[in-house]
Amino acid sequence: MQQLNRSVLSSLEPRDSVACGVTEDLPLRVVQFGEGNFLRAFVDWMVDQLNELTSFNGSVAVVQPIPSGRIDELNAQDGLYTLILRGIEDGKPCDRRRIITSIRQGLNPYANWRDFLKLATAPELRFMVSNTTEAGIAYQATDSSTNCPASFPAKVTYFLYERFKAFRGAQDKGLIMLPCELINRNGDALKKCVLQHASDWSLESEFANWLEDANLFLNTLVDRIVTGFPASESEAIFTQLGYRDHLLDTGEPFHLWVIEGPPQVAAELPLAEIGLNVVWTEDLQPFRTRKVRVLNGAHTSTVLAASLAGLETVDQMMADEDFGHLVRNNVMHEVLEILPGNRDQQRDYAQAVLDRFKNPHLGHQLLDISLNSVSKWKVRVLPSVQDFHQKFDRLPPGLTLSLAALLRFYCVKSFDGDQAIGEIDGRHYPIRDNKDVIVRFHQAWTESGHDVADLVRRILGDEQLWDVDLNALPGLHESVTLDLKQSTEHGFRGLVQRLHAS
Repeated sequence: MQQLNRSVLSSLEPRDSVACGVTEDLPLRVVQFGEGNFLRAFVDWMVDQLNELTSFNGSVAVVQPIPSGRIDELNAQDGLYTLILRGIEDGKPCDRRRIITSIRQGLNPYANWRDFLKLATAPELRFMVSNTTEAGIAYQATDSSTNCPASFPAKVTYFLYERFKAFRGAQDKGLIMLPCELINRNGDALKKCVLQHASDWSLESEFANWLEDANLFLNTLVDRIVTGFPASESEAIFTQLGYRDHLLDTGEPFHLWVIEGPPQVAAELPLAEIGLNVVWTEDLQPFRTRKVRVLNGAHTSTVLAASLAGLETVDQMMADEDFGHLVRNNVMHEVLEILPGNRDQQRDYAQAVLDRFKNPHLGHQLLDISLNSVSKWKVRVLPSVQDFHQKFDRLPPGLTLSLAALLRFYCVKSFDGDQAIGEIDGRHYPIRDNKDVIVRFHQAWTESGHDVADLVRRILGDEQLWDVDLNALPGLHESVTLDLKQSTEHGFRGLVQRLHAS
């Protein structure tokens, strides 16, 4: 069976079940940092439809942001890959398949620095998108003589300076930056880093002025669950498609891109006009708060307890009588109680999130979601706990239980090299987080011995983890201590059952 590429594409028989983007060689209009599953199932999928349905008429060049990546695989397939979106849409089963053709070039700047800079001179280039993880948009002091600096913002600074020089500071040659990293005000953060590099490198003041006047660094929020390559189904899917595709990508039909930007930019990127769920707004924050606390918070406040109880995937958790109830309780009766905004709209959004979690095609592994759970809990769950207590003068029991589950999950049984391993009921699982975080939890567990109250006091009081002393929140130490003790006696399933019965 042949591997997908552009020559194979031209020989494939048309199939009603597989759509295909335009195949013309289009000018470069988008440069993209990141070749991972998410951007390919989100931004490149959107550009593909713009090319088909509008006069956007632009291709994407993908830049590998770190030394190791998948650019060689992408180039081997001439930028092509198949995207499968499966789930429930408008109450009906959905299985849509499309060959994405919007990517025309993949580039590794660590191997081809000059070629990377040459992209900046493309006259019709207008947009830059990125997904370099939450840690990607961070300032790192860098020598100006360094070819291909390690940090993403330094690469962007080099790139924009090259464009500034190539077009002699022309105001109409600035770019619109659309970072997709899941940090608050991602566009502002990227701009701050770029301006700092320009200052560090003593670049001319005209460049800094051009950055401010001719370029836009927009804050965005993205939402789509993307599950990547379906390893267990891949051979069957290849047979159905009639070709092999090493970059096959999967995700859910739901998508949302909220962009904080002026109306004229929306006109340049008419995504909403072709039916895509893209919202242009003057204030991104309400959308971010809703997503972080409802969707992300629902995951973070339940998956550790469910995993400790022996469950493996999100849809399995949702189908479970006890843990499905826990998810719904945490969202509908605790988070929504203190979430600002229109109550009906918030409830509709929350219900849509719960329905998305039930999608059996996603196979979203609980252990995958457990990555970096401590920082996630601080951002996604703690604000809801604090706001709930402030409003009702009591703690939300389901969200409080999630902190007990976090402490138990981060009990290190052993190390396999640098990998921390936890254990419960004879089952072993990886604890994946920042090394310093794991060390802090391990020390607290070791030094507290069998004294659960002391363990909880140590961890809640560690301001390096939470930025505050959580022991100061009335009743939290006592509640977490009790939950942790009862989980030892009854297990986390028993603890959840007792919560529902109370």
